[in-house]
Amino acid sequence: MKKVITYGTYDLLHVGHVNLLRRAKEYGDYLVVVLSTDEFNAVKHKTAYHSYEDRKTILEAIRYVDEVIPEYNWEQKISDVVDNNIDVFVMGDDWKGQFDFLKDYCEVVYLPRTEGISTTKIKTDLHK
Repeated sequence: MKKVITYGTYDLLHVGHVNLLRRAKEYGDYLVVVLSTDEFNAVKHKTAYHSYEDRKTILEAIRYVDEVIPEYNWEQKISDVVDNNIDVFVMGDDWKGQFDFLKDYCEVVYLPRTEGISTTKIKTDLHK
């Protein structure tokens, strides 16, 4: 079985998220999503509208997602890949090059983002 991993906050779920998850799943048989905890979001100076538990429940309902695990810090990526026997690490291409250090442990793929949609855009539009 080929295992894929991706990371994110997945707040205010939108078509861009679904597209990324669908395309990530195409790289393997089993998709692990590592979801930023509320505490880790605070460290990143981000605030999610939905709690970690609610975001996890939403992600678990998506057919492309096989497992959701918590992200506590930036440093856990190597251990996540090793501990979960990951074959492919997938992220949006706005992170291109940032996770190349994982190439020693698995294939690293950066996927293009869906044009015209992002959580930041949604939050900005709602505040207009």
